[in-house]
Amino acid sequence: MLITGFPAGMFQTNCYLVSAEESGGEAVIIDPGQDSAPAVREILAERKLTPVAVFLTHGHLDHTWNAQELADEYSIPAYIHADDREQLSNPGAGLGRALATMIGVLTFREPEKVIEFADGEEIEVAGIRWKVDHAPGHSRGSVLLSIDVPSDETTVPVCFSGDVLFAGSIGRTDLPGGDHAQLLDSISRLLLPREDDTVILPGHGPQTTIGAERAGNPFLQDVAGDDKKGRFGL
Repeated sequence: MLITGFPAGMFQTNCYLVSAEESGGEAVIIDPGQDSAPAVREILAERKLTPVAVFLTHGHLDHTWNAQELADEYSIPAYIHADDREQLSNPGAGLGRALATMIGVLTFREPEKVIEFADGEEIEVAGIRWKVDHAPGHSRGSVLLSIDVPSDETTVPVCFSGDVLFAGSIGRTDLPGGDHAQLLDSISRLLLPREDDTVILPGHGPQTTIGAERAGNPFLQDVAGDDKKGRFGL
């Protein structure tokens, strides 16, 4: 199995490519943010991978900037939760007035084919079984994307957490659609009950595990805590 990624754009958003095969198979592109398209094309070519879908953990522009370009170039669908779909064509809706000014005169549109994620669904894409959990709080339509990765004679649970949970932090909640209490609820319900060895691949920064975050993430020591803000991302 192949899971590879790189930080892209001014916000250093992690873009991932996932395939059941190390080379020569189908692949899913996750969160192709600003300036990610050239590196995505390079990895696809080097590994002889065929992209079959773009998955978006949420609608913020730093995660979706190159989604339409890549989805339409390869004639593949982009998947996003319905609550964030508007941001594909109107990214300013998720940024607020101050950050929206960075878009300037740029225009965005939906990919030609969009599929909406449903909470709790399991879908098979690129020969991989994906579990989708709606995890609002950072944005209204944030989702967690979970898979099991083969390792020797067992599997390792892996979750692409977008901007819900980071190594040592959580997503910011001061943008339109953000809700601090709701984010903590999503984390406590959907992430903290998972096994300690669950690998978290976040939207920004290094990977971590549920065990490490449960033990040491200062934002999770009191899930009813004050209105702290996370450190990363839009």
